[in-house]
Amino acid sequence: MEAPSHASPEDARFTVRRMTPPEVQIALDWAAAEGWNPGLDDARAFLAADPHGFFIGTWDGGPIGCIAAVAYDERFGFIGLYIVRPGWRGRGFGLRLWNEGMAYLGARNIGLDGVLAQQANYRASGFVLAGRNVRYEGVARASVEPVPATLTLVDAAAVPFSTLLDYDATLFACRRAAFLRDWLTLPHASARVALTGDTMRGFGVIRRCMRGYKIGPLFADDSPAAQALYRALVAEVAGETVFLDVPESNPAAVALAVGHGMTSVFETARMYTRGVPDVPLARVFGVTTFELG
Repeated sequence: MEAPSHASPEDARFTVRRMTPPEVQIALDWAAAEGWNPGLDDARAFLAADPHGFFIGTWDGGPIGCIAAVAYDERFGFIGLYIVRPGWRGRGFGLRLWNEGMAYLGARNIGLDGVLAQQANYRASGFVLAGRNVRYEGVARASVEPVPATLTLVDAAAVPFSTLLDYDATLFACRRAAFLRDWLTLPHASARVALTGDTMRGFGVIRRCMRGYKIGPLFADDSPAAQALYRALVAEVAGETVFLDVPESNPAAVALAVGHGMTSVFETARMYTRGVPDVPLARVFGVTTFELG
């Protein structure tokens, strides 16, 4: 299907509607084409977070753009997967998608991870910069370093989900039970938990992506717990390319990435509309996902 030479954003041939579940995978394939490298199985967990929060723009019924506007609860939402296909850009279709997503999220505090060059456009919609997240890339290597004697690492399935959810809620803007339940059990993924006795000290998930593997989230009380989790996760995919999205404002997280031979390859601007959530970024060693926060 060829793009029209002249198109008006008001043209009735362009419509915005909610995605069907299979169309979420189309959006992820477009994200892969943009170089964003989503996970192979992300669609399932994304839909669990909010099955009504995914919108697709079509021209004569054919998909040409998309946006995710996930309402986690009544107070917090997240914008992602904001894409207009090449050849269809600059015609106002993206703005129509944006307005649909923003209207759906309404008065919630809305977050996003946007490319740095688009910050001015997001500011025009009320977003304020909170900080930068940096994607690091490296090669997964098995480590001979022992787990600290104070820690025990176990599979996430061995820990009550309520314990995992309570811990996660201290490091995300809201409770995200439906999303987390699916995220911890994705195919081609592994989730590990660090414990001291019965006390949870951190957890991390590594999942297969379109290219390599991505760790996210990597949440931990301190650097030793984060390091132990990182080493355990990458040991499962030794020799593969691995990615970690790090809050730049957490120097221990940056040191972890650099210390494991990773290099920065991409940055985003984390922005919010109604203030920065009260999340202790010193314990966020890896962001869950740029698409949903």
